[in-house]
Amino acid sequence: MSTIYEYVERIAMAQSEKKAIEKITISNPALTSEEAYEIQRLSIEKSISASNAFIGWKMGLTSKAKQLQVGVESTIYGRLTNNMLMSHNEITAADHIHPRIEPEVAFTFKKPIAGENLMPYEVWSAVEYVYLALEVIDSRYENFSFSLMDVIADNASSTKFLLGSQPYAPTTTDWAQIKVDVYHNNELKYEGTGAAILEHPINSVIELLNLLSKEGRGIQPGELVLAGAMTDAVAVKSGDTVTADYGALGSLTINVK
Repeated sequence: MSTIYEYVERIAMAQSEKKAIEKITISNPALTSEEAYEIQRLSIEKSISASNAFIGWKMGLTSKAKQLQVGVESTIYGRLTNNMLMSHNEITAADHIHPRIEPEVAFTFKKPIAGENLMPYEVWSAVEYVYLALEVIDSRYENFSFSLMDVIADNASSTKFLLGSQPYAPTTTDWAQIKVDVYHNNELKYEGTGAAILEHPINSVIELLNLLSKEGRGIQPGELVLAGAMTDAVAVKSGDTVTADYGALGSLTINVK
């Protein structure tokens, strides 16, 4: 059986060569969540450099639609680095294996927060801004098929994300009630609301803190959290365009070349 370090190398190779690999649980069906998160941590630490700093966290599988799509039943987290943050709204299909795009909201934090089973008001007190976001996900596994342990090890399928240019105060709106229409090549593909993210996006942050507390971690000032998808993900290829229209809050578009 391969060691954790061999799995780290295997995922890194899949990422660099843009070539899908067999999911880990085929060769190691007993992989635990602790081992999977250790593979994730080590994989991301290998990529950290002066120009690619750790900048925050992403939540995955926070909607029933998403859980049904990939066949799992609980939330997970991944890590975000500076290279994942898009400076413009374009990706290249050839730089990915099987990219998909989904609409989200993101939080930034002005003070540290940690702990289990916190109340929403406790978390809101640490939030600085809320942003509209589009995330590009891209599983490194064949056929975009994986178990919960596999996707944890693969850093929750993280690849890229785009933030809106407008920071919103937490009190701008009821973030559970925001609506999004997702257009794929100018055709309406999905509709969703903030409530698709664990009934309210702030609950996603609470769940992240629950998960991190098991490792003695929390969220630090300046870190960013992607809360999870508001709709199913749109599979894209070269020439495609995906737009998420959040109504009065604005819209975000990613072009695929």
